[in-house]
Amino acid sequence: MRILVTGAQGCIGAWTVKALLDRGLDVMAYDLDPHPRRLGLIAAPEQVARLAVRTGSIEDTAAVKALVKDEGITHIVHLAARLMPFCQANPVAGAMANVIGTLNVFEAARDGGRPVRVVYASSSAVWGPEEFYGSGKLTENEPLKPSTHYGVFKRANEGNARVYFQDHGINSVALRPLTVYGVNRDTGLTSDPTKAMKAAVLGVSFQIRFSGPTDFQYVADTAAAFIACADRAPQGAHVFNLHGETLDTAQIAAAINKQAGAELVSFSGPHIPIAASIDASAIKQVLPDLPSTPLAMGVRETMDRFKALSEAGRLDTSDIDEEIAAMRERNN
Repeated sequence: MRILVTGAQGCIGAWTVKALLDRGLDVMAYDLDPHPRRLGLIAAPEQVARLAVRTGSIEDTAAVKALVKDEGITHIVHLAARLMPFCQANPVAGAMANVIGTLNVFEAARDGGRPVRVVYASSSAVWGPEEFYGSGKLTENEPLKPSTHYGVFKRANEGNARVYFQDHGINSVALRPLTVYGVNRDTGLTSDPTKAMKAAVLGVSFQIRFSGPTDFQYVADTAAAFIACADRAPQGAHVFNLHGETLDTAQIAAAINKQAGAELVSFSGPHIPIAASIDASAIKQVLPDLPSTPLAMGVRETMDRFKALSEAGRLDTSDIDEEIAAMRERNN
C-alpha cells in the first residue's frame, strides 16, 4: 500500500499526511510547494523527515501519470484544488486545476498498471444557497444547484468519477466538506473562523466576513474521513456528504470568545451561498466509527496549538496581518 496525497501542503492535506504517517504508512506528497511548512506545524520533525515529497502541478497530465505508475501508487487522496474565491475571479485557471487536475488523477489511476483507489475532495458547494431548497437536511439524492464556478467544477468531478468507474472500474469516493477549521486553515472565505481563533490567541480583534449557518467540522475529523474511505469504502463511485455541526456564525464567534476569555471576535456579511443543513447518514452507514469532535473541544485544541506555536516563535501571522496592524495603530 503506497498512498499519494495531492495538495499535500494544504490544510486538509497536511492533516491527512500526518494521520497516515502516525500509522507508519508509506506516503508520498505531491504539490507545487516543495516545503512541508504546514505539516511541520502539526507533526514531529522526524515524521516530516520520513515524508517523500515530489513537486509538480496537478495540471501536468504526463507528470501525474508517470508519478502514479513509476512510484507504485495504490491509493490516491486527491486534495489539490483552487478554492472558491480564486475560481470566481479566474474561472478558466480554476477549471484547469479543479477539473483538468482531477481528470489527470483518474487518468493516472486508469493507466497505473495496478488497481488504484481514488478518494477526492468534492465540496458542499455542489449545493446552492438555502433558498434553493425546502426544509429538511440535504441527502446525496437531492438535485445539485451550485451557484459558484467552484461548485460547478466539483459537480463535474463527481460525474466524471462515475464514468471512470462505469468504463474502467476505477473505485472512488468523493467527500463533500463545507467549513473546515483547525491549525493550517488560512486561505479561502471559510478560513475566517480559524483566523479568528489565531487572532484571539494573540489578543487581536477579528471580524468573520460571513454570517448565518454553516456546517463546521474539525480538520482532524475531515482527514480521518478521507483515510477511512481509502482504507475500506466499498467498490463503486461513491459520493458522501460530510457533516460536523450545523451552527450559526454567532455560535462559532461565541465559542472562540469564550475560549479566549474576551470579546474579540465578531461577524458580519452575507450568508455563505451553500445550504448548510446536511445529512451525512449515508457515510455513517458505511463507516459508522468516524470521529466527530464537538465544537468546544475543537476550538480549544486549535487555540491551544496556536498558543504553543506562538510561544515557540513559530506562529505564522501573515493571514491576519491587517488585524494585527489595526491593533497596533489603535494602541499607538
